Amino acid sequence: MTHTTFPAPRPGRYFLTEGGIETEIMYKWGFDLPEFAMYPLLEKRDSAEAIRGMYRRYLDVVARHGHCALIGGFDYRASPDWGAKLGYSPAALAEANLRSIQFLRDVAADYAGQIPRALFSGYVGPRGDAYSLNRGTTISEAEEYHSVQLETLKKAEVDLAWAVTFNNPAEAIGVVRAARRIGLPVAVSFSLDSSHRLSSGIALAEAIAMVDAATDGYPAFFSLNCSHPFEFEPALDGGGWTRRIRSIRPNAAKMDKIALCKLGHLEEGDPEELGRLMADVGRRYPHMDIWGGCCGTGHVHLEEIARHLPQPVPT
Repeated sequence: MTHTTFPAPRPGRYFLTEGGIETEIMYKWGFDLPEFAMYPLLEKRDSAEAIRGMYRRYLDVVARHGHCALIGGFDYRASPDWGAKLGYSPAALAEANLRSIQFLRDVAADYAGQIPRALFSGYVGPRGDAYSLNRGTTISEAEEYHSVQLETLKKAEVDLAWAVTFNNPAEAIGVVRAARRIGLPVAVSFSLDSSHRLSSGIALAEAIAMVDAATDGYPAFFSLNCSHPFEFEPALDGGGWTRRIRSIRPNAAKMDKIALCKLGHLEEGDPEELGRLMADVGRRYPHMDIWGGCCGTGHVHLEEIARHLPQPVPT
């Protein structure tokens, strides 16, 4: 059953997400991702089994450390424009969204009793390229466009709709307004570049304030993804606004994110160093309770991050 609200933070409880599934499936396991879309891979046995293995290794980490899981997956490109580019009709795209969430539920079912709590998120990606300015999208256009996928995620009974890798606050506002109207908990994740700002030039604090002001603070939380600590650390100034950030999902390497996705091989950086860097963020911002990875990360990085988190408090 869909939650009307996402669970509030609780001392001693941490959620761990998956890592950078797209970069891993491409560069470690050799599967192509036309338009950077994962969900078509579930239609073929060999790629589906490779993905299942990725998620099992991730959930093994979660179970080993006693944390909870916030499991998402394949729907980053499962909105109308991207689906049309891949030849999906509206009905077929909706089915792909539903199949993606069910796949995650099926994998997680094997961990019943091993993981204290498993929640499921559906990812909403930008209508355009995540690293373009996307300034032409209005709030009302974004609300109408993203409503299509959000309605399907509502049908899939996800616990959270997570708008990830956004850099245009107007589009993020549209997503949040659509989720609010539909009745879905929603989170917004921004990505920062080497200027420590969104690629649209807006400061992180300002972007969060804009979304909250335009939506009556509806987002369950904000987060950062697809940025290495060297990109996001200077933006975290310790101000009160940082309490709206509940999750960070870093890239593995200190590289420009566009270059990282075009290397042709997996750049894993230094997993142990990444774990230490994220532990330092966690010590300074103890309210942050949702951790995971983005480009270049996998179960090895998740292990290092989980290893540095405080021991969970049994319920």
